Amino acid sequence: MLPSPHPAVVCKPVSEGAVLLHTESEVYFGLNRVGHEIWDLLPPACIDLTQVCEWLGKKYPEVARDDLERDVKDLLEILSKEGLVVSSA
Repeated sequence: MLPSPHPAVVCKPVSEGAVLLHTESEVYFGLNRVGHEIWDLLPPACIDLTQVCEWLGKKYPEVARDDLERDVKDLLEILSKEGLVVSSA
């Protein structure tokens, strides 16, 4: 299961991607365009890593599946450490 955006996080699109703001902890976090796409694919859009990587693989066919998975996992780990996502139950 993918984590879900924390309910207190606001996502504001910008030309380079997006800015996340955790309204309770006041953590700001910048996402590039691909990071913003991944954010938008979090539940309820997708329920697991496979769905996210399938979508990204169609959009970026030149990127190896292993690289996509690693990059998505890395971003999710950072978002989790920053408290910007929560475990889906």
